[in-house]
Amino acid sequence: MNKVILMGRLTRDPEIRYSQGENAVAVGRFNLAVDRRYKKDVSEQQTADFISCVAFGKTAEFIEKYTHQGTKIVVEGRIQTGSYTNKEGNKVYTTDVVVENAEFAESKRAEGESSRAVPADADGFMNIPDGLEDEGLPFH
Repeated sequence: MNKVILMGRLTRDPEIRYSQGENAVAVGRFNLAVDRRYKKDVSEQQTADFISCVAFGKTAEFIEKYTHQGTKIVVEGRIQTGSYTNKEGNKVYTTDVVVENAEFAESKRAEGESSRAVPADADGFMNIPDGLEDEGLPFH
């Protein structure tokens, strides 16, 4: 079974591109900073892993539209490895998390103010713009 669940913060704004052809598909790339705790001597230390993620279709469009650098999200997906030969002729190996679902991991209030995010009501829930339900949110 190949299943990954991560919670972290975007290290920069997501990057979205569209595949070529008649049925163009959104491809979103972003990195998550995921906390990792470890013990050194008797004290607990904390560091972060920086995980490369890729999302497709409506999930990619959702992440691009509603998240930005610093947004804390939970992603669910699978690990995918690959390789390619770069311009210098060297083989480069890749490891990405292919995101199948994404959810916000904190309320707007906890995240802090941002001009790109959807405003939250007093109860901490985000307002979903009219008509978005028809676009097929990537999570239910």
